[in-house]
Amino acid sequence: MDLDPVLLSRIQFGFLISFHIIFPAFTIGLAAWLATIEGARLATGNALYRRVFDFWLPIFAVSFGMGVVTGIVMAFQFGTNWGVLSVKTGSIQGPLLGYEGFTAFMLEATFFGVMLLGRDRVSPRFYFFSCCMVSLGTMFSSFWILANNSWMQVPLGHTVVDGKIIPTDWMQIVLGPVQMVRWPHMLLAALLTTSMCVSATGAWYLLRRVHLDEGRMMLHWGLGLAAVLIPVQLFFGHLTGEYVLKHQPAKFAAIEARWKNEQPASEVLIAIPDEANERNLYAISVPKLGSFIASGNFTSAERGLESFPREDRPPVLIPFFAFRLMVGMGLVMLAVSWLGNLLRWRGKLESSRWFLWATFMSFPTGFIAILTGWYTAEIGRQPWVVYGLLRTRDAVTPSLTTSDVLTSLIVYVLVYWIFVSFGIYYIYKLLREGPRARTQATENVTGSRPLAVAARTDAASEGRSGGRS
Repeated sequence: MDLDPVLLSRIQFGFLISFHIIFPAFTIGLAAWLATIEGARLATGNALYRRVFDFWLPIFAVSFGMGVVTGIVMAFQFGTNWGVLSVKTGSIQGPLLGYEGFTAFMLEATFFGVMLLGRDRVSPRFYFFSCCMVSLGTMFSSFWILANNSWMQVPLGHTVVDGKIIPTDWMQIVLGPVQMVRWPHMLLAALLTTSMCVSATGAWYLLRRVHLDEGRMMLHWGLGLAAVLIPVQLFFGHLTGEYVLKHQPAKFAAIEARWKNEQPASEVLIAIPDEANERNLYAISVPKLGSFIASGNFTSAERGLESFPREDRPPVLIPFFAFRLMVGMGLVMLAVSWLGNLLRWRGKLESSRWFLWATFMSFPTGFIAILTGWYTAEIGRQPWVVYGLLRTRDAVTPSLTTSDVLTSLIVYVLVYWIFVSFGIYYIYKLLREGPRARTQATENVTGSRPLAVAARTDAASEGRSGGRS
């Protein structure tokens, strides 16, 4: 393998985005979760909600900080490694990234200060409002990032002047049909990721017989949210597949590992794509199902990779397996959430230890689905960085050398390994410590609880759980 600056820059970008994306995805859902339980606490005065909120708030803070740091590095790469991309598309990508900073990040960062430090300094209603603004800011941030990426996937509303891509219709760029499919798909993925993490945490506490009231709440609320969201996510996933088939047929063929034109087309469930010989090894396929999935009938003709010039074909191996992993994680989330709610309806949820273990072990499903989904989208877009307009090999900074990129890649790997390891270890310590211990420590600092009704409800909750911690 020739480690030229283009390949190394792609590896570096893929490495950094893999670490970065998991933190914003988690914090989008976690911010919405915090706003929801703070609203429930404000409406009911139940101290259980306060304990759960105080438990998840520092986890959100750590994840938020790690997302900010890794995101800044991502932005630097456009200037260091992808200079031609910045020059040619700067008039579109620059404003979109600027809007993300001013309308989204500033919103969430400003109110996050109130959320983290203002519990006893502002009114309860304004504190709840701040929680909602942080959640709204995280969603706005994802909107602008997806608008940028969706434009790179399917460029709309532009013209080319002197080799530079100039915007002509911002409504198409920001609110185009592809963006209106991909953004909800990403937003739902973030919410599902958090719901599975919350459910897994609740299951973990019930298995250990600690923090029982908090564990029950996390388990029930998390599984309930996932059960509602996963069918909606599958629908938007189908819409995403339709846009890929229409606008990026070569990517669609690569995802399906379809080498030849077929009518009707079979669906390859699993295989080992052999790109050198353009065939699938050990394939398990279903006749005619590929036509139905792509076009809604069992007789349609579907294009294979042979329809596209070799220089325009994406890699096959990674999109093929990444897509199937993503779908598999979605099916696991569907099975866990629906089965959990069935057990809850039958009154057997908390006594089914085998299911609690299954729920606990499913905590990484959302993260895996997000990562494999992005790999499918980004690697499947190759060899284009802006689809149909700018090839990846033509987008890198011309002056880059192999040693430049290799050195920076090694430094990033070392720094991220240390940085992310400490962050994840601290989050694990917070999870291990649990919500009640966290709240007691907070109360020792503040000296009092804010609401008398909360104290009464807390005492009642302690009595129900037998005082176990």
